[in-house]
Amino acid sequence: MLPLPGWTLRMCQAEVLRRYCDSSWSGHVALDLSGVRRAVEKLLDDELQIWRITKSTGSGTLNEVTGTLTQNSDEHLLAWSGLGAVVRQGPLASVPPLSGAIASLPATTTYQALIPLSAPSAMPDDMLFVSRSMRDAALTGRKFRIAEVAIGTFSAVRVILLEPLQ
Repeated sequence: MLPLPGWTLRMCQAEVLRRYCDSSWSGHVALDLSGVRRAVEKLLDDELQIWRITKSTGSGTLNEVTGTLTQNSDEHLLAWSGLGAVVRQGPLASVPPLSGAIASLPATTTYQALIPLSAPSAMPDDMLFVSRSMRDAALTGRKFRIAEVAIGTFSAVRVILLEPLQ
């Protein structure tokens, strides 16, 4: 039986929640996620650097006397350095069986970076360098190209899609 005439079940449930929370106002409540952000940032334990190409001088210079092409180097600028995490995006990609043998190899884009929201936003074609990794020692010293920056942003971290550089 409903408490008052004209009340619906939804109104009764809202009234119960309002009374349970000891609030006289049953509207939306703003959440404070600063504690969640601090807890998640403690889990980011890889030392990462994001480098941005500031000036590209072209494909190279041709020495017409010797016929050799010398590659011009791009100038890089350190855009951000701090703690983050480089993790696998998902399970290994399955490869079609060859002579009955099934192999699982990494896909071309298998990693994603988790960086805190306090870091400046990265741009596609920036380079991410892992200077130290606590989770995977094989990641230390690896370079990645930032493929996509709009994968997702959560309340504590920004997710960036990476492509390994050989």
